[in-house]
Amino acid sequence: MADAKSETQSSNQMWGGRFASGPDAIMEEINASIDFDKKLYAQDIRGSIAHATMLAHQGIISSEDKDKIVAGLETVLKEIESGAFEFSRELEDIHMNVEARLANLIGPAAGRLHTARSRNDQVALDFRLWVKEELQKTEQMLTALIAAFLDRAEEHADTVMPGFTHLQTAQPVTFGHHCMAYVEMFGRDRQRVRHAIEHLDESPIGAAALAGTGFPIDRHMTAKALGFREPTRNSIDTVSDRDFALEFLSIAAIAATHLSRLAEEIVIWSTAQFGFIRLSDAFSTGSSIMPQKKNPDAAELVRAKTGRINGSLIALLTVMKGLPLAYSKDMQEDKEQVFDAAESLELAIAAMTGMVRDMTIRTDRMKAAAGSGYSTATDLADWLVREAGLPFRDAHHVTGRAVALAEQKGCELAELPLADLQAINPAITDKVYGVLTVEASVASRTSFGGTAPSGVRQQIAWWRTRN
Repeated sequence: MADAKSETQSSNQMWGGRFASGPDAIMEEINASIDFDKKLYAQDIRGSIAHATMLAHQGIISSEDKDKIVAGLETVLKEIESGAFEFSRELEDIHMNVEARLANLIGPAAGRLHTARSRNDQVALDFRLWVKEELQKTEQMLTALIAAFLDRAEEHADTVMPGFTHLQTAQPVTFGHHCMAYVEMFGRDRQRVRHAIEHLDESPIGAAALAGTGFPIDRHMTAKALGFREPTRNSIDTVSDRDFALEFLSIAAIAATHLSRLAEEIVIWSTAQFGFIRLSDAFSTGSSIMPQKKNPDAAELVRAKTGRINGSLIALLTVMKGLPLAYSKDMQEDKEQVFDAAESLELAIAAMTGMVRDMTIRTDRMKAAAGSGYSTATDLADWLVREAGLPFRDAHHVTGRAVALAEQKGCELAELPLADLQAINPAITDKVYGVLTVEASVASRTSFGGTAPSGVRQQIAWWRTRN
């Protein structure tokens, strides 16, 4: 009986006198978050050190108690990082686990740490710090991926390949131009990351449970110590806000969608039917039964991660959609979604960066495919507009007839005899053959943002100047 009473007291030592008995097993299971929020240990300890330092500076606690608290927290940090710390599910979360261990280390002074704060603003701080650091890491990883694409684009600014719409051959482009399309995509992702960091760069600590505190705290001091631009401005919103987590997941979902589109192209391009690229062994696997197979598993798994990340975004949006102000326990479900999405996104970006840098570009296969499907038909129509003075709609009709004739004869447009072309429209001269090669086609697309190699190199140079 004494043992049971001791266990009950242990489980409730952080709760105080309001609760006479401990939670039963089901309540403990649904309530505990330590299994996943222990990931926030460094942010929790960092926030507590800043809070204790501010409390002492304001004369709310003594310098002696502050020194004990800081030294104790630094010890706890070392214990966790060394693996010596024992996390307890009875203590629910990272905050109570750290505070309980602190009390064991330094005694009653530990009880002064929680002055002028609540677990509500404490978890908001820890989580916001973690997401900020993760966004900074994501920014660096996206920068590395962009750099990989810039290198490949520079290497292949002149390499012709088919451009597609509806996955049908449309017009010739260069592989460098195609690479630069992904630079634009991931550049937008990086910009969204930077905006998100700016949006969340406010310190929640000091909002307390929801109404602020009567103690003379200095929230600007803790904000500065923790690397935030300023403190948040409304205590109710502070403890109920998870926009920063939703924005992270939204950014992750969009970036993952871009990665998935690239993964799909890699899967297609690496098939024997396309043969545009050859993946390195580092990002491929074999078959257990078919010895000839080289499967693009890394790309396929990147593609699959998108569904997982999208699911995390929808899950948290659904959690948050009906919550009244201010804090509700539902919000405990925020972290696992963000942690999982962050891990998936990091892995996907790293894998894709490796694939882009390692894959072999088969320029011969790309060039051979670039002229297929009458990809220079638009060049014929443009020539008719420029040289023969036809309205574009008439030129489009003439070109359609030429394509139909080439299809009937089983040849390319450039292989049609001049007499056949002049039978369709007498204004056509032998000069038209100068625009019907894929090289001439891409070289002519000199409009800003076009596929001409000169334009591709200009865009590469512009992106090289961006951080």
